[in-house]
Amino acid sequence: MSDDSFIREVNEEIRREQAHALWDRFGPALIVLAVLVVVGTAAVVGYRYWDETRANRSGDAFSQALKLANDGKSDEALTALDSLEKDGYGAYPLLARMRAATVKADKGDVDAAVKDFDEVAADTDIPSGLRDMARLRAALLLVDHGSFADVSSRVEALTADTNPLRHAAREALGLAAWKEGKSQDALKLFDQIAADDGAPRNTRERATLMSELIRGSGSAS
Repeated sequence: MSDDSFIREVNEEIRREQAHALWDRFGPALIVLAVLVVVGTAAVVGYRYWDETRANRSGDAFSQALKLANDGKSDEALTALDSLEKDGYGAYPLLARMRAATVKADKGDVDAAVKDFDEVAADTDIPSGLRDMARLRAALLLVDHGSFADVSSRVEALTADTNPLRHAAREALGLAAWKEGKSQDALKLFDQIAADDGAPRNTRERATLMSELIRGSGSAS
């Protein structure tokens, strides 16, 4: 045997012994790591499937409740929404609460609708933007079914220049003021809306018409 062949065999033997030693030392840990990777991947995939399945099921239930409401089947819609509020997933329980209040208002049960919106507005676990929307929805109902004080207590804070709901809040408050004979207060609010370039076009047009109506009636003099 040549020296080169002998050296090669010795080197190969050394490498085998080193590999064997490394496997004895790290092999079990590598196996455990591989198992954890497989189990972790399976868990993530399983959770995503479970999450999507629950969300899709709640979404289908919400769509069915909306269809019932649109078909005039209010009682059935409320039953479906109540079930979704209790057992729904993700954002659907909150959507069900809001929609149920609207269905009650459409049925003519304004007091119950306002109560539901007020409860959403008072729930600190709900994002502030949705709570503000609930306040506005209650106020809009109270324009025709409550007093200026009722409307003001819910949307006065929303009329600030930086609030994204200020246009609708000012309109609700202006209508409530006008209804109660507070023409100057109403005119001020409608003029604010008409002069606000950030207000939707149709809202500005309604505000301009209301301003003209109040001035034309002479009640703002």
